[in-house]
Amino acid sequence: MRAILASSMFSMALLTTACAAVQPGGAGEAWSLDRPQLLTDLRVLAADDMEGREVGTDGNARARAYIITRLQAMGVAPVGDSYEHGFSFEMRRTGEKVDGVNILARIDGTSDSSRTMVVSAHYDHEGMRGEQIWNGADDNASGVASVLAVAEMFLADPPEHDVIFAFVDAEERGLQGARAFVANPPIPVENITFNLNMDMVAMSTDRILWAVGTYHYPFLTPIVEDVASRATVSMPMGYDEPTEEPGGDWTNLTDSGAFHAAGIPFIYLGVDFHPHYHQPTDTYENMTLDFFQDASAAIADFARQSDENLDMIGEASGR
Repeated sequence: MRAILASSMFSMALLTTACAAVQPGGAGEAWSLDRPQLLTDLRVLAADDMEGREVGTDGNARARAYIITRLQAMGVAPVGDSYEHGFSFEMRRTGEKVDGVNILARIDGTSDSSRTMVVSAHYDHEGMRGEQIWNGADDNASGVASVLAVAEMFLADPPEHDVIFAFVDAEERGLQGARAFVANPPIPVENITFNLNMDMVAMSTDRILWAVGTYHYPFLTPIVEDVASRATVSMPMGYDEPTEEPGGDWTNLTDSGAFHAAGIPFIYLGVDFHPHYHQPTDTYENMTLDFFQDASAAIADFARQSDENLDMIGEASGR
């Protein structure tokens, strides 16, 4: 009953802020999506010389260096003294110890609120199988590129609340980077109010970007509906209800699952499974680039609206 009441109050409050909503192409008048840069980020991260970006490999390190260089060039500060935050985990089948590295950056908000939004995407992929490179353009060079675009937006038009950008490692090995972040967060975990996670946002012939998470956190529904009303891609809600159907519940299939396990509200934006998923054909050339650009504009809009309503998210969730 408390969640239902909070959701109703949240919906009414959103109506009062509708005039501040960003347009699909950007956030306010100070920023518009740099589409050439977005495509460059996708192409570079999915290139053959990244060798599929598998955790612990040279290709993964090259991808990490590129992301950090982009953050430095934009002027996005690291979290703490370094962008790199290491962690270790054991492979479930072999017991082998593997070292991963999360990339953490931040933009401080204009208010004195302690509430913080984490915008995340994993940068690792499946690596190589023999001489065959699994480039991982959609999974998840696309998510990383979209998060870099969100960072550019908030630099041009600062957020009200602090925003941490988490480019996490080892998602393909069981959400290890996200789990490490939540287990040892750089700020008090109670200050993390919301997670916006992007995973696979560049390949959809039907131009559908799914919003996952409102089943668990119905008070987020008005934000999805608000952004969807302006987006030039379709943004249905779903794939988050418990089901025995394989692939029918995406709640724990990507990094937002680690935040959800800690009671942190989330929305995960991503496309449906497609023939290139976890295949060597997941390449830049096979992406639907017009959709990717429009989806990234909607993602930036979603990040803006989430920041503007972060206090209400915190109140509705008790965080």
